[in-house]
Amino acid sequence: MSWSIKLGRFAGIDVFLHLTFLLLVAFVGYSGYLSTRSVAGAIEGVVFILALFGSVVLHEYGHALTARRFGIPTRDITLYPIGGVARLERMPERPWQELIVAVAGPAVNVAIAIVLFVGLLATGNLSWPSLQVMDSGPLLERLMYTNLSLALFNLIPAFPMDGGRVLRAGLAMYLNYAMATRIAAGLGKAVAVIFGFVGLFANPMLVLVALFVWFAADQESQAVQMRSALYGIPVGRAMVTDFRTVSQYDPLLRVSDLLIVGAQEDFPVVDDGRMVGLVTREDLITGLARRGLGGRVGEVMRRRFLAANPFDQLEAVVPRMQSVAVESVPVLEHGQLVGMLTAHNVREYLMIQEALRRRR
Repeated sequence: MSWSIKLGRFAGIDVFLHLTFLLLVAFVGYSGYLSTRSVAGAIEGVVFILALFGSVVLHEYGHALTARRFGIPTRDITLYPIGGVARLERMPERPWQELIVAVAGPAVNVAIAIVLFVGLLATGNLSWPSLQVMDSGPLLERLMYTNLSLALFNLIPAFPMDGGRVLRAGLAMYLNYAMATRIAAGLGKAVAVIFGFVGLFANPMLVLVALFVWFAADQESQAVQMRSALYGIPVGRAMVTDFRTVSQYDPLLRVSDLLIVGAQEDFPVVDDGRMVGLVTREDLITGLARRGLGGRVGEVMRRRFLAANPFDQLEAVVPRMQSVAVESVPVLEHGQLVGMLTAHNVREYLMIQEALRRRR
């Protein structure tokens, strides 16, 4: 079951809503009803939270459309109870580009606040800022102050929040990218601990933000460290050359036998010296459940699959494997199958290189 529903596609980017967001809407509506003892109060609370997350969507589009100017597409934007996430295909290659992309989101919130300020000032509906106005004042005023708060909050140097990315970009102008990421992620985790501690006594939502910051910082730091370790290494150095192939006319019994007796899980399908498909462990299990041992490989194999060249760089191929969730890709040279690149073998290769590096 997917936990996200698609709201639409705008400017060429799919926008999704995580189902847990509906819990936030229900909570806000219920809280509004309890505080005012009226349906109108509940509706006002829901309208405000929807308007606020409309600003969050525009914030994420600020990142996405700015990244597009640098040739970086965005896979999608997803709204969660603690905010939005724009999934870029990759991060900008140059630190100054990452800095601009990171600042673009908060800049959108500042722009929204300025537009609301001008509108409220022109209509004579602007009040002096106070805690009461920010908490329970007119909707547009609250939205203005909240957008300013969002901009400031996102600029806190807690990687991978916007402020943390700005910090990483600034460090990367003087340090290598991996070191800059490690420092920014470490500071982000420290801020996450502070968020969590404050959240325990002030606002439980901060605890969720703290968990997100901690795990996201750790995950991205590991990904950057891996890309750094893979830099400059061609696929041919890490690919498996001792592997088995099958024919599309082979019964599934043959593939199941090969799966049991060896460590190989994905099998290239080759006929007349040409690769025509790929049958994975998952394809085999599904095929056995539907067709039995007598089913044919050609009935369950994938005819479209990710492939690599021996001279491709691992730092580019491995993220592509991760993005489409595959454990192995065939390596083709001039249309001929020359190897298999597997996630397991990449990890083994990195372990060997790390051991040799320590020895040196």
